[in-house]
Parts: sequence; structure tokens; C-alpha cells
Amino acid sequence: MEIKEIQQEIIDEFSMFDDWMQRYEYMIELGKSLPLINEKYKTDDNIIKGCQSRVWVHAELEDDKLVFTADSDAIITKGIIAILVRTFSDQKPQDIIEANTEFIDEIGLKEHLSPNRANGLVSMIKQLKLYAVAYQTQLN
Repeated sequence: MEIKEIQQEIIDEFSMFDDWMQRYEYMIELGKSLPLINEKYKTDDNIIKGCQSRVWVHAELEDDKLVFTADSDAIITKGIIAILVRTFSDQKPQDIIEANTEFIDEIGLKEHLSPNRANGLVSMIKQLKLYAVAYQTQLN
């Protein structure tokens, strides 16, 4: 499935909820389905800088596609990274680099996060794209 299709799925899912409490609960549920990072990758090198809570992300190239695993010590943050992993995992690095992230605004995520969490969200997106750039360079 292409990134745009996954993003549309997420927009559709979030639009089913009337208020933000329900959306937060849904994000917590999404966090529980996150493909968890192997404990051996829970190192300082894999922590996303700029996040209030600790978020670890690991990327591996499988069949020319990036596969992300992640974890966080905060339940809401775990839900946020789960949305991003779902969107960008199992995609080609070039597609990740070129993908826009307007769907985040469409589901209203940024505006309903505290400033620190919103900054953390931006840092997470930036880090996933940096992984894509690094792996794209290896492919060329």
C-alpha cells in the first residue's frame, strides 16, 4: 500500500471519533499494536532527540524497503510513533523522503498536542526521513 493510501486510512479512522478524548484513546490503542523495537536497539543512539519522553526507533532495509520498529516510555507518544511507523514502514526510502505529512494536520494531531509533544512529533518525522536519506544513499 502506498504512503498516501495509508495516510487516507488514518484520516478516515480518526474522523470516526467525535472528540479528542476518543482520539487519544484510539492513539493509545494504536500504540499497543506498534511493532516493538528489539531490546538490543534501545540505545542512546536510537533515541529521538527533541522528544519530551524517550522514543527509540530502529530502521532496517529489507528488499529495498525500510522497516521501522519503535517504542516509547509514554503511552501517547507510543501512539504517535505508531501512526508514523504504520505510515512509513515497509516503504522505499525515496517515497519516505518525498512523502508529505499534511495528514498529521488533517487529523488535528499537532493542534491537540502540548507544545513539547508537537515538537517531539516534528522530531520523530525528521528522524524517520533522515533514516530514509541514509538508506537511499546506500542504495545509489
